[in-house]
Amino acid sequence: MSAPRHRLLVVDDSNVIRRRIERANELPQIEFVGAARNGLEALEMHALLHPTLVTMDLTMPAMDGAECVAKLVQRDPELRILVISALADKLTAIDALEKGASGFLCKPFSDRQLNDAMRKLIGD
Repeated sequence: MSAPRHRLLVVDDSNVIRRRIERANELPQIEFVGAARNGLEALEMHALLHPTLVTMDLTMPAMDGAECVAKLVQRDPELRILVISALADKLTAIDALEKGASGFLCKPFSDRQLNDAMRKLIGD
């Protein structure tokens, strides 16, 4: 089994979703390093934890996901961000991708869908 090559930060205002994403990760090359409840916490945790991957909700208090995606990518252009949102309309997805997100997954999602999306994100 290979050592983790990627560090995952999960950003979602729902504790249930944060824990679900953490538990659903089956990929040995991805190590869970932290969770944030909003965009402001995500920026702080990014500075402390230096993740290489982020899952990002869009609708959150304090700072929404789209604004946070833009700020994170400006800070770290190599960061890979998977937006996971119940806002499944195309314009929302396009906006997040234009701001620098690497992929989009709609809620609700299965563990398999999450792991498939993470595989695409890291290129495995």
